[in-house]
Amino acid sequence: MNLLGSFVIALSMYSRIPMPQVEWTKERMRYAMCFFPIIGLISGGILILFTWAASAAGAGTVFKTLGGVAAPLLVTGGIHMDGFLDVTDARRSYGSREKKLEILKDPHTGAFAIIGLGVYLLLYGAAFSELEFEDICLLTFIFMGERALSGLSVVGFPKAKKDGLAAEFSGAAVKRTVQAVMALYLCISSAGLISVGGPVTGVACIAAAGAVFYYYYRMSMKEFGGMTGDLAGYFLQSAELALVMVLAVCRMAGLH
Repeated sequence: MNLLGSFVIALSMYSRIPMPQVEWTKERMRYAMCFFPIIGLISGGILILFTWAASAAGAGTVFKTLGGVAAPLLVTGGIHMDGFLDVTDARRSYGSREKKLEILKDPHTGAFAIIGLGVYLLLYGAAFSELEFEDICLLTFIFMGERALSGLSVVGFPKAKKDGLAAEFSGAAVKRTVQAVMALYLCISSAGLISVGGPVTGVACIAAAGAVFYYYYRMSMKEFGGMTGDLAGYFLQSAELALVMVLAVCRMAGLH
């Protein structure tokens, strides 16, 4: 078992963090998905560090908000946002299942993807501007938990296509091991949200994540016939936006 190689593959694929080159062997691919949520921890840590440094330097709300929105995208290189945009284009075509899957493979960006990106960033920025430092610390647990859910979908949901990144990772993974590890990440994430954010905020975040995950499953099956890598990215970005908005609502309502 080459867990270090699996770790390097996960970070090389799903982040822009510099990693040494390793061969993508079958053995290493088996457990690569187990390290996917670690990228959420790293993203959250970088976001906390940025917020702390910006506050210490006396930066204003606009600088901290825009920088905070950009930080997770810079860590991932936008790989999940790419999926969000592709799925947005496909769904707004209102075409057949086959047509939507064709759009997912199209490298060109349509008008609805651009509109979706603009609305997404505006909503994210509006919600993020309401967060206090304590809320931003909670995003570390959110980033980890949403990736654990995404990993569960990769190894557990039916696939819309036999090829593609999701099918490759799912086919190579030791599914029961990955599912057990993802469940552990979810337990840690849930415990962190409740213990640090308080029971009301924690339960609200967990419920929102579960609702988005359920919607993701139903939508993927109905409109695409299964999940793909793009749909996994769509879920991750949708869950992130939803939970940032939940944190903002809880903060404005004085619930924590």
